[in-house]
Amino acid sequence: MDTPEADLTREELARYHRHILLPEVGPQGQKRLKNSSVLCVGAGGLGSPLALYLAAAGVGRIGIVDFDVVDESNLQRQILHDTASVGQPKIESAKKRLLALNPHITVETHEMKLSSANAVELFKRYDVIADGADNFATRYLVNDACVLTGKPNAYGSIFRFEGRLSVFGAGGGPCYRCLYPEPPPPGLVPSCAEGGVLGALPGVIGAMQAVEALKLLLGIGRPLVGRLMLYDALEQSWRTLKVKKDPHCPACGKNPTIRAPIDDEACCGLKEKPASMIPEITVEELKIKLERKESFLLLDVREPHENEIAKIPGSTLIPLGDLPRRCGELDQSKKLAVHCKSGGRSARAVQFLRDQGYDAVNVAGGIKAWSERIDPSVPQY
Repeated sequence: MDTPEADLTREELARYHRHILLPEVGPQGQKRLKNSSVLCVGAGGLGSPLALYLAAAGVGRIGIVDFDVVDESNLQRQILHDTASVGQPKIESAKKRLLALNPHITVETHEMKLSSANAVELFKRYDVIADGADNFATRYLVNDACVLTGKPNAYGSIFRFEGRLSVFGAGGGPCYRCLYPEPPPPGLVPSCAEGGVLGALPGVIGAMQAVEALKLLLGIGRPLVGRLMLYDALEQSWRTLKVKKDPHCPACGKNPTIRAPIDDEACCGLKEKPASMIPEITVEELKIKLERKESFLLLDVREPHENEIAKIPGSTLIPLGDLPRRCGELDQSKKLAVHCKSGGRSARAVQFLRDQGYDAVNVAGGIKAWSERIDPSVPQY
């Protein structure tokens, strides 16, 4: 038996008065929002303005799925959180902030990593899914679960000074795989943590995601179905591209082959070896090698702007994304010690280099560990 729709209270009528004045919304539209639900995938840069505006608008039930904790570096853009919440789970900080903004809504928290095992059942509980993920594997997972459950996907993504926005899987329109059939090779595109992002940019795109989600819930306007909006903050310009539904799409095409969501490795071709199988050295061992002037090359696979902030003297810079075409610059007779910021990118680089025949080891903990345990004068970022 369906739960009867809840009416607006006197307090809610006063709170949402500016909405109710809009003929396209009115009291019935506001009541519809109160009885609607949105799941926000991520409580980070995009999820912050997205969830705040959904809460302010009176969406009755907002779900947040995230398993990260608040870090000080998040506060430059993730406005759901504040300095006092550093170290707390993001979903706890987010829930507290949203309920402080609007006590008339319900906030449901899901502290877990979204996966093929939980995505479908979770998505079934919500009317709209808003994808604020920061990695390709999760974007493909969200897309496939949305297609399988018939839920519209209010999609946004950001990188450096650029943003993208669309609505996938709604009204018979294309899905994310129609636009991007295959993910880029692992490590080719840096994450925001690696490449940076303008702090105000997620505010622009996240707010636009909220607009699209509200339009979908209210059934008004023209959602971004079949269109991809591109935003360039440096030029302060918008472009809109048409996205056609691919009849051969493995997710939403005429003969789909994806019958269940696909997890990280299968989705993005991440055939990485377990960390325990990648040879590594500690920063203490690296220091000894440098002091002894052993014959080896210290390779930095971070981005150029990271190298400008902090570097280990004597290192050679080749960003991870450039490594496949530039590894020929490296002397194959020399041993390589590879580092990045904290060890993740360098581990992927070591795997690639060893597959090419190089004798390479990963510097565990990267330049962050070097600054903490060897040379505090090296800036942390």
